[in-house]
Amino acid sequence: MPEPAPTRIASTSASAPPVALTVNGVPLTVAPGTTVAAAVCIAGAHARTSVSGEPRGPLCGMGICFECRVTVDGTPHRRGCQVLCAPGMDVRTS
Repeated sequence: MPEPAPTRIASTSASAPPVALTVNGVPLTVAPGTTVAAAVCIAGAHARTSVSGEPRGPLCGMGICFECRVTVDGTPHRRGCQVLCAPGMDVRTS
C-alpha cells in the first residue's frame, strides 16, 4: 500500500502583514489569525472582573463559558475567543 502524502497546512502569516490594534488604549501588534482573547492576554490584561473582584480570562476557548467577554469597537459582550483581530480594532476590557 502506498504511503499517504504528507498533510500541508497553509500558513497565511508569512504573506499577511501583522495586525495593529489597541487593547485598553495601548497599541499592540499581533500575527494575522490571532483571536482577541489571545491579544488581551498578550497585552497583559484580563477580559473582565467577576462580581467578587477576581480577574477573569478565557477559559473554554470555544465561546461557551463567556469568560472572555470584551468590548470590541464599541460593541459590548463580544466573546474574545471567537473574534479575530482586525487592523485598527479597539478592544476594551472591564
